[in-house]
Amino acid sequence: MKAAVIRSFDSPPRCEDVPIPEPAGAHEVLVDVLAAGLHPRVRSQADGSHYTSTGALPLVPGIDGVGRDADGALHYFLLPDTTMGTMADHTLIDIRRSVPLPAGTDPIAVAAGINPAMSAWIALRRRIEFVEGAAVLVLGATGSAGRLAIQVARHLGAGRVVAAGRDPDRLAGLTDLGADVAVPLGTEAFGKTAADVDVVLDYLWGDSAAAAMVSIITGRRDRGRALHWVQIGSVAGPTAPIPSAALRASRLTIVGSGQGSVSTGDILAELPALAHAISAGTFGVDAEVMELADVERAWAQAGRTSRRIVLVP
Repeated sequence: MKAAVIRSFDSPPRCEDVPIPEPAGAHEVLVDVLAAGLHPRVRSQADGSHYTSTGALPLVPGIDGVGRDADGALHYFLLPDTTMGTMADHTLIDIRRSVPLPAGTDPIAVAAGINPAMSAWIALRRRIEFVEGAAVLVLGATGSAGRLAIQVARHLGAGRVVAAGRDPDRLAGLTDLGADVAVPLGTEAFGKTAADVDVVLDYLWGDSAAAAMVSIITGRRDRGRALHWVQIGSVAGPTAPIPSAALRASRLTIVGSGQGSVSTGDILAELPALAHAISAGTFGVDAEVMELADVERAWAQAGRTSRRIVLVP
C-alpha cells in the first residue's frame, strides 16, 4: 500500500510503498482510509517537536481520520500514539477509539473539522466550568482552529463571542461565523472590546498572549470577575512572559487544554456529539483536498494557508 513516510525529522514525508498492517489485538480493525487531516499537531508529530514525541522513526504521520471497515461502515477514529498513522491507504484502528458515522457523511468535512473543532469543544466542556451566556474571546481567531472555535463557542451557549487576530482581511469575515465583533490585536479597540470577557481560548501564547492578557486585565471594570484563560495553541511562541501583577491583580485562572491535561476517556466521551454536529453541517469547515501522492507539496502548502488540508488516497 501507499503511505506518507517520515524518515528524518528534518525532512517532509514522502509517499512510499509499505506493507499493509495486520490486526493484532482483539479490538484492532483494518480500515480503508478515506480522508486524513494535516493538522498542526500532525506537523509537530512529523518534525519531532510535539511534547509526546518519542523520537521513533520511521513513522507514518496522522493522528485521526475517516475510514471504511470491511463491512462498509464509516468511522471517525482517533489513533493512540503510534508510528503507523493515518496518512496511508489503510491503517489499524482501535474500535473503542472510533465513532460510527451515518451513511452519506462527507469524510472530508469530518476529517478536516473534528480535530480543530475539538480543541475549543474540549476546552469548554472539560477544562473549565463553562456557563451558558458567558462571554468568550478567541485569541488567534483567523486560523482554521480559531474560526471553528467561534462556531463551537456559540453552539455551546456563549452569550457573546469576540474574535481577535492580526490579519484584517481574515478578521473581516468572522462575524459571519458567529462572532459578535472581530477586533485587531494590539489596538486600543482590542482592550476595550475584550476587557470584560469571561473565557479566553488562546491559540497564540508567546508575547502576543502576554500583551493581550495585560490589556484585558487593566481594562476590566471588575477585576474580581473570574477570567478563565485556556491555553490551547502556541503559534506565537512556546513561552509567554506573564507579569506577576496579572495574577495578583485579577481573578485570573490559567489552564492548558491538550493531550495529557484531558484524559483519553474524556476526549472519547465528547467525540459522538462533536462528530454528529459536523456530520450535520452545524459548523462551516474550510478544507482543501490533496492526494496522498502529493504529500510533499501538501506539507509545503500547510504553512501558507488557513484552510485545513485533507489528504485522500
